[in-house]
Amino acid sequence: MAKAVDSTPIVLQICTPLQVVAPFIILVVFYRIMCYNKAIPKEGVDSMRYIISGKNIDITPGLKEAAENKIGKLERYFSPDTEVQVTMSVEKGRQKIEVTIPVKGSIIRAEQDSNDMYVSIDLVEEIIERQIKKYKTKLIDKKQSALSFSEAFLQEEPEHEETIKIVKTKRFAMKPMDPEEACIQMELLGHNFFMFLNADTNEVNVVYKRKSNSYGLIEPEF
Repeated sequence: MAKAVDSTPIVLQICTPLQVVAPFIILVVFYRIMCYNKAIPKEGVDSMRYIISGKNIDITPGLKEAAENKIGKLERYFSPDTEVQVTMSVEKGRQKIEVTIPVKGSIIRAEQDSNDMYVSIDLVEEIIERQIKKYKTKLIDKKQSALSFSEAFLQEEPEHEETIKIVKTKRFAMKPMDPEEACIQMELLGHNFFMFLNADTNEVNVVYKRKSNSYGLIEPEF
């Protein structure tokens, strides 16, 4: 007995190139978005480590993202895992940002203030970049400091650097005193800073005048 032949027509579905690659495009876009929001770590991408804090200001996600994106442009100069300390503050209506990048043997630091924190972020990144380029040779002359910078930056031709000239040397006897007395002495001399021997710690300290008419104290750290 002859078998019945299935006469159901076979329909072949032909996918267009766009239909084939569309799922892959969606996955790539999703991955990039998640990486940008740091929901997925950027594997294989070396980046700096940010420590962002605020004083008299709430660090919103927008400010945090702006700081990381703008200052992140400096990543090409530094070795992986370089730590960046960012402090945002508001003083008398001025939006101020301070950025400190400790490197082996040196500290790179800049601050900027304006009426808008986003503007301050833009300006401070430009200042640090100028500092790095301006003093590249002097920074990498120290073997320890050179380890903090990227290989690509070390291979770049340095820009013209200004010669640092010390034209005057001043010597004076440091009388032991407390920080308050040092501030008074600074005011009497009409200076913006004053070096003294701290009577309490027997260490050399520096007091300085801040823009807010307050005072700062610099202590050595070993």
